Amino acid sequence: MRRRKVRPEEEEKLERWLVSYADFITLLFAFFVVMYAISIVNKGDFKVLSESLDQAFQARPEEGRKVPEPIQVGETPRRLDSAILEAAQEAARLREAASRIEEVLAPYIDQELVAVEHNEFWIAVEMKSAILFASGSAELSPEASSVLAKLAEVVRELPDNPVYIEGHTDNVPIETARFPSNWELSAARSASVVRRLIEHGVNPARLAAVGFGEHHPVADNAEESGRYRNRRVVLVLQAKNAARYRFERP
Repeated sequence: MRRRKVRPEEEEKLERWLVSYADFITLLFAFFVVMYAISIVNKGDFKVLSESLDQAFQARPEEGRKVPEPIQVGETPRRLDSAILEAAQEAARLREAASRIEEVLAPYIDQELVAVEHNEFWIAVEMKSAILFASGSAELSPEASSVLAKLAEVVRELPDNPVYIEGHTDNVPIETARFPSNWELSAARSASVVRRLIEHGVNPARLAAVGFGEHHPVADNAEESGRYRNRRVVLVLQAKNAARYRFERP
């Protein structure tokens, strides 16, 4: 039986499916590349990309708006590397500052009058009110000047880091002409510490006084030992990129 000869026109029709198949594979490859690229971009960069695309597609020449400049995708890894490096350097500075504070305040730490906590975002120096103030007073004691002078020396070495002074009390009510409640007492004590730090050369623009009253205890107020622990002032030295203060510790 003779085999029918296929004409050139028929061969061309039979091979057209290869063109469609190749286009499909190319689009599928492009889709997975885009999905992979999105997966390695952080949320902030993705938001910038999304907003830029919206502006680009919505811009119309007749409206007099300019099409935004193309996004330099290659810059994203460099920005991420720079941010990671900066965060690591800041964490190292805070660790070094915490070690310095522990060194200069070692005698008070040994007597359990001062405690130091730190992580990559902040250093917290907790000072018992007993070494700073007399009972029911916001006037700094002579011993307080030595403690705060040593603290100020370390704080000045990190000129870009915000500093928050927290005042805390126990739950024993106070009602005097100057301090109608523990709110006023705790706020006045933190303000006294702020003023003394300024006298020791700390930039006042870095400082904030916070009064918490009796509302953030670290021990049970039912016992005198617990009330003693709750009467405290805490200096919080934050990482320089911290936008605002947040009470993150227990």
